[in-house]
Amino acid sequence: MDSGLWELLHDKKIHLTIPHVKTYMQMLLKGVSYLHGKFIMHRDLKPANLLIDKAGILKIADFGLARSFDVERWGQYTPEVASRWYRAPELLYASRCYDQSVDLWAVGCILGEMYTNAPLFPGESDIEQLAMVLHKLGTPTEDSWPGLKDLPDYNKITFAPSDPVPWSTMLPNASPDTLDLISKLLLYDGQKRLPANEVS
Repeated sequence: MDSGLWELLHDKKIHLTIPHVKTYMQMLLKGVSYLHGKFIMHRDLKPANLLIDKAGILKIADFGLARSFDVERWGQYTPEVASRWYRAPELLYASRCYDQSVDLWAVGCILGEMYTNAPLFPGESDIEQLAMVLHKLGTPTEDSWPGLKDLPDYNKITFAPSDPVPWSTMLPNASPDTLDLISKLLLYDGQKRLPANEVS
């Protein structure tokens, strides 16, 4: 492998074109779809774990946090997974019951980062991370996130209410299709995040 997505995003001499972004995202989604089809969740998807070879082929790497999952029943897992900037909000609220949808959240974060060359939610602590997510996506409710109030750390901290920032404002250079995709990946309710194998 010659480099990774992280290096491409941080090399000031390189500017990812829209076709590049679409191609890398297609490859990432195919890889995630394959993993989920084998009942494996990666749990640490981020640009640094996406390697790109000389032919421009993207490959998912670092399976140190990967675990199998059961579609019939949720397992109990540690919430201390995924690098903070790509960590799904249920993990930030210390949920131990989750599934492969945490990978879909990370994919949405990576998609946004490819358009802006900067993380969508660059929190310096778990609390700041959660605050950034809530500030940009708006205050969640039981309607938008069933079971929210039952999450282990829900009552430990409160944030000022906020309205969501439109995706077109956060990603002004993205196409309508891209905005639609990211809006279906970065949802509070993990059960409503668009599965990788359903992205057309």
